[in-house]
Parts: sequence; C-alpha cells; structure tokens
Amino acid sequence: MSSGTRVSRRGNAAHRFYSVVVFVVLASLDNVAIGLVPPLYGSISGALGVSQRLLGLVTAVSFLVSAVAAVAWAYVGDRTNRKPLLMVGTLIWAAGTGGSALAEHYATFLVAQLVAAIGLGAVGSVGFSVVTDLISPRRRGLVMSFWGLSQGVGTLAGTLTGGLLGATDWRRPFLLLTVVGLAATVAYLFTYDIRRGQSEPELAAALDAGGEYDYRISRADLPRILARRTNRWLVLQGLTAQAAFGSLVWLPVLFSQRAEAQGYSAATAVVVGSVFATLFQLGGVLSIVGGLAGDALQRRTPSGRALVAAVGILAAVPFYLVLFLVPIRIDVPDGGSSGAVIAAVLASVFTEPTVGLSLLTAVLALALTSANSPNWFALIADVNPPEHRGTVYSLGNLVNGVGRAAGNGLVAVAFQALRAAFPPPLNYAVGLAAFQLFFIPTGLMYWLAARTSPRDIAQVHDLLHARADRL
Repeated sequence: MSSGTRVSRRGNAAHRFYSVVVFVVLASLDNVAIGLVPPLYGSISGALGVSQRLLGLVTAVSFLVSAVAAVAWAYVGDRTNRKPLLMVGTLIWAAGTGGSALAEHYATFLVAQLVAAIGLGAVGSVGFSVVTDLISPRRRGLVMSFWGLSQGVGTLAGTLTGGLLGATDWRRPFLLLTVVGLAATVAYLFTYDIRRGQSEPELAAALDAGGEYDYRISRADLPRILARRTNRWLVLQGLTAQAAFGSLVWLPVLFSQRAEAQGYSAATAVVVGSVFATLFQLGGVLSIVGGLAGDALQRRTPSGRALVAAVGILAAVPFYLVLFLVPIRIDVPDGGSSGAVIAAVLASVFTEPTVGLSLLTAVLALALTSANSPNWFALIADVNPPEHRGTVYSLGNLVNGVGRAAGNGLVAVAFQALRAAFPPPLNYAVGLAAFQLFFIPTGLMYWLAARTSPRDIAQVHDLLHARADRL
C-alpha cells in the first residue's frame, strides 16, 4: 500500500488533531448543560413557581436518564457507524436545551431537560469509543486527562455562565447553549471517520496492509464483559465516587448561602456563589498530572493507573473536610455589577486569609481526586477490546449516573435534616463534608482493580494479536 493511501485511511496529522479537539470540546458541552441549572435554582424556581427541591429533582433525574440513554447509544455505536449517532445526539440535546429556555411551566421544563438528557447520553459514550481509537495506549492517560478536564471545564463554564449570564434572565444561558450545540453539529461534519482498533499496536500492521477490523459487539458478549474483574471494580466505584461528586453541584448554593448569611442581597449572592464555586474547582486542571502519572507508572507496572487513582482519591478526603468546615469571610460590593463582584472575589484570594486558605485546600482536594477520571477512562480502554469500549464506558456511566443522582438528591435531603441542628449555611457545609466520605470505598475499589488489571490487560493483548494474525 502506498504512503498516500495509508495517510488517507489513517488521517493526516492536522485532521486527526482537529478530530480529537472536536470530540474533546463536545465532551465538555454535556457538562456545560449539567452545570448550567444549579446556579439558577433560585431564579428558575421563582419564575416557574416551584421549590428549589423540585429543581434539584430535575437535575437528579436528568443524570439518570442521560446515563440510561448512554447505554443504548453506546451499544448501537459499537455495532454501527458512530459519526451519524453523535450528530443526532447533539441535535437532540440542543433541542431540549432550547425547549428549557422557552418553558413557562415546571412540567414543560422537566420534559425539555429530559429530552436534552437523552441526547447528552450519546456525546460521552459514543465519543469515548471514537477517541480511544485515535490514541495509542502509551498516551491514553494524557489524552484522557484532557477528555476528563474538558468535562470539568464544561461544568465550570456551565456554573459560571448560569450565574453570570443568567443573573438577571435565567433563560439566556439556555439559548446560548442551544446555538453552541447547533454549531457543534456542523463541526462534526468535518471530522474524519475513525476506524475501530486503528490505535492498537497489535493491529497497526494488519490495518495498514488493508485489513479491516470488523469485530462488533453482540448480546453474547455482555456476560464476558461483566466477567472481566477489572470492569466490575471500574463500574462499581462510580456508585460511591459519583455520590460524592454529585453532591458538589451544590457548591454554588453553599457559597451563595454564606454570602446571604453575611447580609448580601440574593442577586449578589448568586454571583458570589458561582464565582467561588468556579475558583474552587480549578484544581481539576491538574487532572493532566494524574494522567501523566498514570501513563508513567503504567509503563512500569500494569497496575499503575489503578494505583495512581486509588492514592489520589483517598488522599483527597481530609482536604475536602477542611474546605467545607472552615468558614470564610466574603467582602464584595453588595448590589454591584457582576464585574465588580468578580474583581472583589479575586482580590479576596490575596487579601482575605480564609479565602486564600480555602482556595488552596480546594485546589489540592480536586487535584488529587482528578486522578480518577483520566485513569478510569484509560483503564477501560486497556482492559477491553475496541468493540466493547463504548458499551463498558456507558455501563460505568450508568452506575455513575445512579451515584450522581443519589448524591445530588440525597444531599438535598441531608441539608434539610441537618437544618434543625445546624442553621444555614452550616447545614450545607456539614452535609457536603459528610458526602465526601464516599470517596473512601472508591479508593478501596481502585486498589482492588490494581490487583486484577494486569491479567485482564494481558488477555486483551493476546486477543488482539490473534485477531491481527487472522486479518
């Protein structure tokens, strides 16, 4: 085969880079949609005439619906052409987001959010399968750290966009995101069709010689997927990890409540809550370090990625407890413009010791837990053949959705139950601190995955070698 033909089949460097960027950016957009609603609970509840608890229920149910839909999207994606599925899914969530902006009643808002959640299920599950076929195993942790980072950045962008753009009109952020979703669909048109297995070293020679990796998932494969022990730990850890992560969507509410307790107006408190929550999640940027550490240790031992995740998760717990239980002093101009409030919050990082200490603690906590996502993504790719990865990811995402919905919903119940003993905002602080203890069983499950992953990785390598010979 000529070099020109090989380039066209595998994509030139610029086209591959563009395709990776598109998929990473789109992975962030579903989290923008998720992060958009919590900062606006107060505004939306007032406009629709319902309690904030009912809006929390919308978020929790949306998590679950998106996760269930992702399983169906991923299974179909592991059997067929993935590009059209991603485009259809993106159009569906854009339509649901636009419908949310136009809703005049709670029931309409709920239905629109559920439509958006169905479309969002395609973006993560099918997109993950595509990206793993673009990246070699040696760099999976690094690239998956950008994938996970994009999701964290998306949550931050959603939180900030909701709090700032929606401070006076809660519908505007939803309209903006609808336009972005439509633009994302156009961006899909220019990505190239990535072939399954093209990043696997065992298959490279056979595929370059004209072979076609035509293995597809079937229902008979599902028992084998669940029989793989590392898969079981990677899926189950999401139940407890996401219970903790799901509770963190209430961060803006905690800090806005702290602002109101110090005498600030509700409008100023919403901006304060969004800005503080955004600042305190900056530690997620260091997921790149977790991905690099996972890649480096994985080259030394097949248990490397799981060990990095286990240590990071367990070491973060004390920092979370300090973050939520140490009070901070807020000093911003009440009733000032969003820009003035943001400037005052940023200045307080350097002028107010309690804010600086809280920010440092938050960065450390989130930096350590961010070792979870890139190594989780990479491990799923390492211990499964290409035609199983989207489905395994979606099964993990389903359990993640259950855990996140439980964390998001139950922590609201905990806030109410704690209210008698701890008046606001202390009930929010104590409730959030308690929910971070769910990270302890998460770390233990990663330690168990470190014991099972070497054998599972070796079996996948043997399987791909055998298939390469047949190709």
